[in-house]
Amino acid sequence: MLEVLSIQEKSEQERICGICGVPYRPETMAYSATRDGDLKGICQFTMNAEGGKILDFAWAPEKYEFETFFILGRGVLNFIDLCGVHRAFFDADCQNETLVKAIGFSRNSDGRWEMDLTGFFYDPCKHSPK
Repeated sequence: MLEVLSIQEKSEQERICGICGVPYRPETMAYSATRDGDLKGICQFTMNAEGGKILDFAWAPEKYEFETFFILGRGVLNFIDLCGVHRAFFDADCQNETLVKAIGFSRNSDGRWEMDLTGFFYDPCKHSPK
């Protein structure tokens, strides 16, 4: 079973960052993705007046799965939205533009990945075909 959960312990966040090859950022919040107990990856992010910022979006070696990381990205965005932050940025180093676009981001006029979360997760979700 796929699980996308917030990481509650900073020591666990640091451990997962090491496995996924990203710097541990103690000031960030983080979610992990696991399937049947097998670690798939991590997303570290922050929120401030500008919006939510995904800083790291990385998978464990040989563990990339499009669907898993799509759900991880959407889970983080839903949390950001539920916190009352309705703008998000994808500032992570991710070479898979297809994935970033599928999650819902598009490039703004400055070339930065950005997304308006206002009403995005309402029923039906903006991503759902009408």
